[in-house]
Amino acid sequence: MADIRLEGVVKDYGSVRAIHGVDLHVADGQFVAFVGPSGCGKSTMLRMIAGLEEISGGTIRIGERVVNQVEPRGRDVAMVFQDYALYPHMSVRDNIGFGLKMRGFASADIERQVAEAAGILQISDYLDRKPGQLSGGQRQRVAMGRAIVRDPAAFLFDEPLSNLDAKLRVEMRTQIKRLHAMLGTTTIYVTHDQTEAMTLADRVVVLRDGYIVQEGPPMELYSRPSCRFVAEFIGSPQMNLFSGVLDRAGAVPRLQFADTSLEIGDIAAADGARIDVGIRPEHLLYAGDEPAQIEPVVEVYEPLGSDTMAICRLGGHELTARLAPEVDLHRDQRIGLRYDPSRLHYFDGTDGRRLEPA
Repeated sequence: MADIRLEGVVKDYGSVRAIHGVDLHVADGQFVAFVGPSGCGKSTMLRMIAGLEEISGGTIRIGERVVNQVEPRGRDVAMVFQDYALYPHMSVRDNIGFGLKMRGFASADIERQVAEAAGILQISDYLDRKPGQLSGGQRQRVAMGRAIVRDPAAFLFDEPLSNLDAKLRVEMRTQIKRLHAMLGTTTIYVTHDQTEAMTLADRVVVLRDGYIVQEGPPMELYSRPSCRFVAEFIGSPQMNLFSGVLDRAGAVPRLQFADTSLEIGDIAAADGARIDVGIRPEHLLYAGDEPAQIEPVVEVYEPLGSDTMAICRLGGHELTARLAPEVDLHRDQRIGLRYDPSRLHYFDGTDGRRLEPA
């Protein structure tokens, strides 16, 4: 195993800069997820680490080695792709062991390592089948098995679950997390799905337009997003955000917007400043017999069994509340909600940066 360091890494495509001087340290044995919208540079960064893309500037280290000029096969990393990249004419056994065969391993050693990997991934019963006889999830396990037998310094996953249906994605997430716990290999995982990033990774790196916007443990990004972009991107359903003007005229500060207002905490911003205020759907509570702090109008509601999502309208803003399943809802209903002002998040209305309490 080994740590991975990016120091001032730049990637240019002609006159277009795709990656802007990124600095990043992935510790030995850590599971790090790169997440962000399409075109943010997450796959480009992964491919530069793998050696599949040349860097335009900076340094990449794997362990103690600078690998800028090292070919992909010499970097001691194993990559798992979105499209499995299996040989259709070979059996599962031969697909998993192919890399070892090319490196000159003895047949007995190949057989032993293939059997071990298949056992870990629970695909021992499929070793004599061809990839075309397998489900998508089984094929992805074969691709992972091929990576495992190499015993690399690091695993690199490039959106490996995006071709699978929702049920299989959940199953494979569990399999990947179990695999990392068992092997402890340094892992970088690229995904556009923030739920995957949150559930799998020790640390999440959020990218936007070739820059790292924020990095840290998943719950740190969830609880203390550094800017409005991260606040909106991390969390499902995403954070509710309201744009308005800070009003300190009353007994407590309020956010004024459209024909309504929100009670907020005191923050480090001038009276009349344009700010954005955010609250997570699960931090909005059904008021019931208590006085309501806000009264949005229900547009759509989604009973999910464990809870009910209420998609509402408040002062020209859409609002989602995660409510208990027993709350009785209907379309066009004005519903009373409460919230704890300490649960609110504040962002500058111009540049989106996080604002702290006064």
